[in-house]
Amino acid sequence: MKKLYFATSNEAKFNEASKILSNYGVRVDMKKLELREIQSDDPTIVASEKARDAFRALHNDVIVEDDGLFIDSLKGFPGPYSAFVHKTIGNEGILKLMEGVADRKATFKSIIAYCGSDLIPVIFVGNVDGTITETQRGKSWGYDPVFIPKDSGGLTYAELGAKKNTLSHRKLALEQFAKWYAEK
Repeated sequence: MKKLYFATSNEAKFNEASKILSNYGVRVDMKKLELREIQSDDPTIVASEKARDAFRALHNDVIVEDDGLFIDSLKGFPGPYSAFVHKTIGNEGILKLMEGVADRKATFKSIIAYCGSDLIPVIFVGNVDGTITETQRGKSWGYDPVFIPKDSGGLTYAELGAKKNTLSHRKLALEQFAKWYAEK
């Protein structure tokens, strides 16, 4: 099988992806790239452009991942702007925005974009519904301490530890990709 890269500067994201893909016999190597992230309300467009840019830089088959936390009562915010929002206001800011809000439903979405030499990205999407906590719970990265996925027994992604990889939005998208890639 051809060499496959995962272009990301986020080692935690790479480690999760690598473990999940290994369950399907897919080996991926990390390439730290600072990819330009276009701004769009559609995260699939963001992921597609990142995948094309990564292929152009590496001249090799590559996947990228873009994800977003879509909070119902905030009309889908932060959505495709999740990385920027986390970097600027963090989980504390999200919890502040949610103070006094009864509807805490949210969806965590992962978009895996694969790009090969044809420069036509193939997209795989994983969604997990859940709720936003009232306080941060558990130690982890990103929004994991404030997101409780449905069917987790009330635990946040951070509190689930390694079990997160069995039910995460990223796992769902990577699983679709791995099955497709094995038949490619």
